[in-house]
Amino acid sequence: MMTEISLNILDIAQNSIRAEASLIEITVAADSSTDNLTVILKDDGCGMTDEQIAKATDPFFTTRTTRDIGLGVPFFKYSAELTGGAFTLLSTPGKGTEVTAVYKLSSIDRMPLGDMTETIHSLVVYNGHIEFLYKYSVDDRSFTLDTREFKEVLGEDVSFAEPEVSAYVKEYLTENKTEVDNGVIL
Repeated sequence: MMTEISLNILDIAQNSIRAEASLIEITVAADSSTDNLTVILKDDGCGMTDEQIAKATDPFFTTRTTRDIGLGVPFFKYSAELTGGAFTLLSTPGKGTEVTAVYKLSSIDRMPLGDMTETIHSLVVYNGHIEFLYKYSVDDRSFTLDTREFKEVLGEDVSFAEPEVSAYVKEYLTENKTEVDNGVIL
């Protein structure tokens, strides 16, 4: 099993990239009043058939041709349910996929959220052809990173991989995350 939720998020986002998504939405929302940490990944990729959805949580099923097993979705599901949380996977062929994992914040079995700043930074910088919408919230505080808005300001031709732009994205993520969660490690 993965050691941090952020690594699960990275793995599922990689599935969205392989599914040729042009937009990947990632939401991480901690709510102490409900004792939930909700993670949602939604894409507009190729989607899955009902048969693929039914098999997606089976570790011995994968659509990849480079290996015979796919552990990302099963581990994500297991890690959420282990805390007393829930997991859903919705998909429509040709329209996209939505994965939701709900963790109980106070569960001793909940792994740490991990380094979301580095996870989102890596996805944005190394996948410039894909738009990302990242929402991070803790109780009543939140921030959003929308690469479409960055491109409006910077111009369509600017690469997120350029050192100055990459550094700005990382700084934006770091500062806003700290402002939202007051530096508390989830």
